[in-house]
Amino acid sequence: MQWSQKFQWLVACSVLATGLASAAEFKVGFVNTDRILKESTMAVSAQSRLEKEFAPREKGLNNAAEALRKASADFERDAPTLAESERVKRQRALVQMDQDFQRDRRAFQEDLNNRKNEELQRVLAKANAVIRDLAKKGQYDVILQDVVYINPKHDMTPAVLSGVDAGQ
Repeated sequence: MQWSQKFQWLVACSVLATGLASAAEFKVGFVNTDRILKESTMAVSAQSRLEKEFAPREKGLNNAAEALRKASADFERDAPTLAESERVKRQRALVQMDQDFQRDRRAFQEDLNNRKNEELQRVLAKANAVIRDLAKKGQYDVILQDVVYINPKHDMTPAVLSGVDAGQ
């Protein structure tokens, strides 16, 4: 069993044990983090900003990929009729073109992933602040995130979504 699974099992056991001892005193809540990251206005606007920010680079990469495909097709078509020196020269140019494209694509993906992580961290930080506030106001003993199953009556996700969207 992984550490996080052990921890979740331990929390579940403590909830059950405490629930048996004093069911009316122990208050549990649940938040679906995936829903927050997909449905909150803050997350949706972050996704939109990222798409606008990276669209020009993505278009450039698509153009470079198309140019590489065309150059490769032209080479394949012309290779049988080319002199050896010209064939080697064009083949090297294609290899260099492919290496440049792969490097640019990796850099693009890395930059995009870094920016996505930055934006998601902002959303999560806001959501966690809202969750802490709701926990204090509602006098919750524990609030769980990302569990396999929980009774929907304990789902605080709509309240957290409202809080995240309200504080934008």
